Amino acid sequence: MDIPYVPEIIHLFALVFSVIGVALVIYGGIRAAVELILSGFHRKATSRSKIKREFTGYIVFGLEFFIAGDVLTTVLNPTLEDLTLLGAVVLIRVILGYFLEKESKEFDIES
Repeated sequence: MDIPYVPEIIHLFALVFSVIGVALVIYGGIRAAVELILSGFHRKATSRSKIKREFTGYIVFGLEFFIAGDVLTTVLNPTLEDLTLLGAVVLIRVILGYFLEKESKEFDIES
């Protein structure tokens, strides 16, 4: 039994999650750039490691939304090729997220 509009709703949520992921990364990047500029003018005493740690957090959080969007997109049309591609993308993003998180924790130790 097909439920009307379900694929469109899933696609919409996948798009929303992807946009949220992009927005988080952009926001984190802009915020990090502003903090670096302000610390360069000595108007705000913020360590670079703290700025990098916060930016890394935004990247990792954004990646989680990207993965959610990819999972929803694959649910719409789960071919073997799509599942393989999703698996590869998720693996790359998980590895990237792991190393970014590890780097962030190293900054916590240094601070």
